[in-house]
Formats: sequence, C-alpha cells, structure tokens
Amino acid sequence: MQVKKYLLKCLHRLQKGPGYTYKELLVWYCDNTNTHGPKRIICEGPKKQAMWLLLTLLFASLVLWQWGVFIQTYLSWEVSVSLSVGFKAMDFPAVTICNASPFRYSKVKHLLKDLDELMEAVLERIVASEPSHANDSVALNFAIWNHTPLVLIDEQNPGHPVVLDLFADSHNDNSSAPGRICNAPGCKVAMRLCSLNGTVCTFRNFSSVTQAVTEWYTVQATNVFSQVPTEELAAMGYAGEQLILACLFGAEPCSHRNFTSLFHPDYGNCYTFNWGVTEKALPSANPGVEFGLKLILDIGQEDYVPFLTSTAGARLLLHEQRSYPFVKDEGIYAMSGTETSIGVLVDKLERKGEPYSNCTVNGSDVPVHNLYSDQNTTYSIQACIRSCFQDHMIQNCSCGHYLYPLPQGARRCNDKDFPDWVYCYSELRGSLEQRESCIEMCKESCNDTQYKMTISMADWPSEASEDWIFHVLSQERDQSTNITVSRKGVVKLNIYFQEFNYRTIEESAAYNVVWLLSNLGGQFGFWMGGSVLCLIEFAEIIIDFVWITIIKLVAFGKGLRQKRAQARYSGPPPTVAELVEAHTNFTFQPDTGDHGPEPRAYADGQILPIPGTPPPNYDSLRLRPLDIIESDSDGDAI
Repeated sequence: MQVKKYLLKCLHRLQKGPGYTYKELLVWYCDNTNTHGPKRIICEGPKKQAMWLLLTLLFASLVLWQWGVFIQTYLSWEVSVSLSVGFKAMDFPAVTICNASPFRYSKVKHLLKDLDELMEAVLERIVASEPSHANDSVALNFAIWNHTPLVLIDEQNPGHPVVLDLFADSHNDNSSAPGRICNAPGCKVAMRLCSLNGTVCTFRNFSSVTQAVTEWYTVQATNVFSQVPTEELAAMGYAGEQLILACLFGAEPCSHRNFTSLFHPDYGNCYTFNWGVTEKALPSANPGVEFGLKLILDIGQEDYVPFLTSTAGARLLLHEQRSYPFVKDEGIYAMSGTETSIGVLVDKLERKGEPYSNCTVNGSDVPVHNLYSDQNTTYSIQACIRSCFQDHMIQNCSCGHYLYPLPQGARRCNDKDFPDWVYCYSELRGSLEQRESCIEMCKESCNDTQYKMTISMADWPSEASEDWIFHVLSQERDQSTNITVSRKGVVKLNIYFQEFNYRTIEESAAYNVVWLLSNLGGQFGFWMGGSVLCLIEFAEIIIDFVWITIIKLVAFGKGLRQKRAQARYSGPPPTVAELVEAHTNFTFQPDTGDHGPEPRAYADGQILPIPGTPPPNYDSLRLRPLDIIESDSDGDAI
C-alpha cells in the first residue's frame, strides 16, 4: 500500500511539473556545498564572481586531468619485482640424464643400411675432386634419395646459378644438370625439397657441407625411425644398467632401479632421478658434495651411430618434479673422461596473474591441448609451444612429426604415406606466422623454479688410478677380469646444493587500490578542498538535475499530445442545436432512403459527430463500505 502511494505521488509530481528551476537548484548547491569556491561565486560581487568562477573551473579541470592520469596509470597493470632470500631444507631437483647417441649402432644397423651406403656415396661425390665410380658396384637405394636429394648450386654466375645433381649419371633424373663436381668457392650444398610430385620445389641452402649432410641424414633417419614402434626403438637404445655404473645419493646407495625410464626421440632412452611422478620427492639433508647425487656413467661411445651423432658425452638436465624434461633445449653436456661437479642454486619465480601478466596456474585456460600431459607431467610453456607446433603440423601436413608426441588418431610422417611431408615441415618451421600464433596462445607458468648451475670439470680418472678403477668397474658391470670400460666412455657427475639459501623473485602490483584512492583524494583536497562527502553532494545535484529534466520532458510530451488532439478540428466546436438539427429525420423516412439535407460539416469537410446519451452510472446508486470511500479520498488527495 505504501509503494502504491509513493508511485501515485511520483505520478502527481510528473503531472504537476518541477517545483524549482535549474537556476534555483544550482544556487542552492553553491550555497550549501562543502567544496571551496562555489560559495564565493554567489556571495561576491560581479567581478569577484567571474574571478571565482574561472578559478573554480580551472582547478576542477586540473583535478579531472590528474584523476585521468592516475586512473590510466592504475589500469596499466604494472608490476614491481621484489627479491627475497630464504633458508630452509629443500627437495632435491629432478635429474634427467641421456646418452648423446639415441641408439646403439649394433641394434639399428639393419634399419640404416641403405641410408648409410647412400651417405657414404654422397660424401665421396662431394669430397672427390672429380667424378668417381668406386661405388657403382653397390646397388644404392635411390628411392630414399629421390624424395629429398642433396644438390650442388654453382653460383659463380649469380645471374644464372646452375643446380648440379650428385647422382644424375647414376639414375634417371633430368631435372638437374649432369653429375659433375663443383669445388669452386661459389658452390654451395643445398637440400632440394619438393611437393606435388616435384612440381613445386625449393632449396634449403647451407654454408657448410658438414651441416648439409648432417641435416640431410637426420631427416632421412627420422623418416626411418618414424615407421618403427616406440617399444622397439626403446629396446635399441642404451639400457639403464649399461649406462649407470654407480649411484650414490647422500649416504644411501642407489642404482638404475631408482631412475624412471623415458624415451626421448632425440636422445633415446633417458633416465630421471627423483622425478616425483609416482614417488615422493627426496629432500636434501645438507648442502655440499657429500649430500648430493654422485653418478658414474658409461656412454659406450664405440657403439655410437656414426652419421647421426657427432657429439660424445652425456646430456643432463635439472628440473622440477613432475615437469617434462626438454633435454635438447635446456640441458647441458658432460664430457667423457672427466669429473663434472655441478653446484645448484634455486630461484623461485612467482608471477602475478591476470590482469597484470599473461600467465597461467596449471594450463587449464590455454587453448592448446598439452600433448605431454599423458605422462602425468605439469604444464610448461615449452610443452605448450611444441604441442601447438604438432597441431599445426597435423593440420597443414596431415601427419605428426616424429620428435613430438602424437595425438590420438594421427599418424607419423614418413615418405611412404606422406611424400611431401619434408617440404611441408620445412615451410611450417620457417613460418613466422606459425611461431607468432603459438607464442600468442601459450602462456608462461605463474609459478616456476629455476636451477642455476655452477659447473667445474677435471680429468677423471687420473693416469695413476685409471687401471684399478677400470678393472673394478668392468668387474661390477660385466663380471669380467678384462677391462671393458675406457676413458672414452666414462663420465663422473657430482650434483649438489651449494647452499640452502634460495631466492624468491616475486611480482606485486605496482599501483593498488589504496594508492589510487589516496592520490585521487589528495588531488581533490589540494586543488578544491573537497572530500568524499563533497562528491556525494555533487552526485546529489546531478540526480536532481536528471529528475527535473525528466519532469520537463514528460510535461513537454503531454503538451505536445494535447496540441495534436486540438489540431484535428480546425473550426470552432458545434453547438447542441446544430448537432440535433444535423441528425433529425423530418419526414420519418426509412434509413435506406434519402435522409433529407446533408449534415453540416466543418470547413475542412469533416462530418459532425453523432450525439449520444452516455449510459447511467449504476454504481453511484449502490451502497459502498466506508473503508473503500476513505481509501479513494486518500488517493484523490495525493
């Protein structure tokens, strides 16, 4: 009932019109506000009124300008970085070790037989001063060569370079000049990449023959290994008991059984200590070498794949628990015949999330499916970028690359099923648009741990002790009295915390809400002597201005409707006698006949309205309850 009365009062106010004008409202505000300046505008003389009006407008403009600067600075979402140092016992990092050679040559020789013979012939053609036919008796598999051949480009005449095919005289190929050797400085080795049955080709140039033949062999070996199941490839790599000869963590002995096996396409079988995927992370009791991880490895350099691996040593990486080890991009080498000591310092990074930075907590808000999550690993930007590239590879080339995890339902790229995959892969890898799209979609992790390493090396074992050390290691591994371990194969590693001090690099908001409000209030108080109550007063007058405007608009609309209703009849209104006379039937004729004289009309031709008698108000004769009569009288009084 109270709401109804309030609405009726509002309707009455709208019909009646505003009770005061804009000028009266403005004078009232200037006379009652707590802000300095407006009072002087109405209390002083004409000259001082103008002066105070200008000063008030000037200072109000300065306040608004300063407010805009502070709000824009706050919305820039800048961060400040703080560095703090802590001291506590920490979990030992996960350590992943791999052999530089992904496979044992004795295990994969049968798969690479044709490729190795072709590689030897390529090197003979490139190195020889004139064409040689020493390998003509060997039946080379040119089916491998025809997909992605190496060519020589003679650029002695830059305007007309000549493409020389190394084996044009050995098989049917008319796309290049006859096979001849080019040893001039203007000759370069390039890889020819073609698609659409050789109708579209491009050349990938190299500045060194070593780089060219290594890249070419890697591409061809990738094509071979992609057709072999992963389980068979793992069986061709280095087993844990062959790679890890000795292990000691603090005072506790360990072995290859304390490592988690992981197949890496670039390095074959890799082994991770303290990964934390299925077991609890191991803490480090104290800093120093005696409380770290000590390993002795045998990389078996004599069984390396000769054309696939040109580096000898062990590849290792220190990383967080449950994070995937990207050994190729983030790892370091440990040289054979040396003892490598690695002192570790810990940096913890804590980034602010949205809207301060584009980071993610667990990768759930990243629009890229993490292909490495199948191994129960956490999110990282490296995993996201590689998963994104594999997605683009499948979309553009219809197959997945051997070096990256394969999503469900996709197939590995190989020359047999996808003849154009090398050309497509090369174009995609060199595409700037592809890299930018993946970087834009992938996000940094909000919390990250980095391990800073201090590395030192020394020859190991020494000449005085190598005999007995190699005898003992050979006896432990092969149960043989003969020495089966050599300086070329052994690697000793010491990994430990230098100290238990860890640094925390934390981002915090450079400008928070407290900073914003204090600066806004300070500027408002300094230039105009105002406060929050003054802002409320200003908001009040704005609401009053809006209410007066609404009332005036309603009154204007009501008057406009009345004018339109009066404009329908241009002449004066008819009298009662004229209305009766116009509709009287003097001859009492039927309505279908002539009605006599036509009814009079207005000047503009409009017909006079037919008079009628209104129906009686029967409700006025009824007895009504007293409470209803009182409620109606209350409504009329509003």
